[in-house]
Amino acid sequence: MLRRNSFRLPRHPASVGLARRRVQDHLAEWGLGTEDQALEDAVLLVSELATNVVRHGPLLEREFEIAVTALADGSCFIEVSDEGTTEPRLREAGEWEETGRGLRLVENIAAAWGVWSRGRHGKTVWALVATVP
Repeated sequence: MLRRNSFRLPRHPASVGLARRRVQDHLAEWGLGTEDQALEDAVLLVSELATNVVRHGPLLEREFEIAVTALADGSCFIEVSDEGTTEPRLREAGEWEETGRGLRLVENIAAAWGVWSRGRHGKTVWALVATVP
């Protein structure tokens, strides 16, 4: 691990943009350039995962946490944690909903992604952004 930073934000729609900017700033400070595809992918994944928390998180939850880790090989590990216990799921083919396409985007961009249960303390949705050759 090279560098890691985590921060908490209010569960509010304005936090999605703030999460994007903070992750972009951290990664740029750590050496990923603004033209780097990995940086763009990481920022997009943070946006999608934070949006899921804001839209689908527990109603009484006031904050959620984002962590970003720059790894030695140049890849980036994103974690978004909330107090919800319901695991997000991908929509099945033919299952229509106006929203809910974010996890499909996460699946297509991330090298890997998943969910860790934190027991009664909620869950963490994580995504790995691989380096771009």
